[in-house]
Amino acid sequence: MHAQETTTFATTALAKVTKRLVPFLIVCYFVAYLDRVNVGFAALTMNQDLGLSQTAFGFGAGIFFIAYFIFEVPSNLLLERFGARKWIARIMLSWGILSGLMAFIPNIARATGLGNETTFYLLRVLLGAAEAGFFPGIIFYLTLWFPTEYRARIVGYFMAAIPLSTVIGAPISGLLLYLHGGLGLAGWQWLFIIEAVPAIILAGVVFFYLTDRPTEATWLTSDERSWLAEKLLAERRQRDAVRQYTVMEALFNPKVIGLSLVYFGAVATNYGLSFFLPQIVKAFGLNTFLTTLVSAAPYLVGVLGMIWWGRRSDHVGERRFHTAVPLFVAAAGIAISTVLDDPTLKMVAFSIAGFGIFACLPVFWTLPTAFLSGAAAAAGIAVVNSIGNLAGFAGPFAMGWIRDHTGSYTGGLLLLAGLGIIATGIVLTLSHDEALERVPRPLPE
Repeated sequence: MHAQETTTFATTALAKVTKRLVPFLIVCYFVAYLDRVNVGFAALTMNQDLGLSQTAFGFGAGIFFIAYFIFEVPSNLLLERFGARKWIARIMLSWGILSGLMAFIPNIARATGLGNETTFYLLRVLLGAAEAGFFPGIIFYLTLWFPTEYRARIVGYFMAAIPLSTVIGAPISGLLLYLHGGLGLAGWQWLFIIEAVPAIILAGVVFFYLTDRPTEATWLTSDERSWLAEKLLAERRQRDAVRQYTVMEALFNPKVIGLSLVYFGAVATNYGLSFFLPQIVKAFGLNTFLTTLVSAAPYLVGVLGMIWWGRRSDHVGERRFHTAVPLFVAAAGIAISTVLDDPTLKMVAFSIAGFGIFACLPVFWTLPTAFLSGAAAAAGIAVVNSIGNLAGFAGPFAMGWIRDHTGSYTGGLLLLAGLGIIATGIVLTLSHDEALERVPRPLPE
């Protein structure tokens, strides 16, 4: 195949793949993430209705991630075995149903005698089990479609759904909280019901729309399918020539564990802030709708930072410092916010932190996928994500506990900043073989 023909196939094939898969996956993750964190907006009125303390809310918000941790690796291995189309559809259907059931905590508590607090914990655990495997499954799925030198920007586009879910979802959630009285339900109950519906609908769409692998993509020409399959196979051979990992080796690989700790720090800054930012902003004296609107500002900055920083990393071909710098910025922004009393300046600090929190994520996920492939990649990505997401439990719980015992969010925010600094240090000590991300020599004809 001539070089000019190869370039043409690369351009057209990747353009088609990007256009078909990425926008749809962004929508799916948008819905997933909104259903995961909308409890932070519901808390503005739900906590009082259910009689939840800040510690109880933080524990319930975070316990989602314990179940997420337990079921993450098995879920990702099942996805690799059965294919993304079937498994992601199953995940979205189950989490949509459970997210909707959050609206009926008082009813379930009365019917079972468990009480509001225990029922809140139980549904968050089940939601974590249902959603386990979705995010790492998509990260693994993208490795089956996009060559290495495109991954930071593609993961950046996909993960832009995280801050976008707050930029768009926050004001929507704020408006839904005003739906009091309809069918005897409070606004926070309508929030859970209405925001669960898209996940249930999308489950059916996923089943019929996604294609598991390039070789099955009838929407590509035969030449485009051949080029993409050969390109990805050549990259896999290049990684396997350096070291071919088994699933068990990937699970206990020191570098995988190191990356898990880095991700723990990154996730702590994200969720620790996400679940409590609406309540911090509400203390400025704003009404509920303005609180959700102002809370979205750091996430708007995060969207822009995530896309720009991922493209920059791909362009210069550098990963470690492109992960470490935004982690440091996130920690600095959160720490600075604790010494600022002026609401505007505090939100500027949170917005600086928002850039760092989200800009590091797409570049970070190029690190494990650079040296793992196949089932080992599915397992390794799941390990990193599951251990890292334990911070989704630890961060919110610590924030709530410290707030209840000190009357201030300062201690909790400084803890998040400290975890971000530790993550920065760890990522700078990890090795990264950039040769594994260079374009491999063409396969022999």
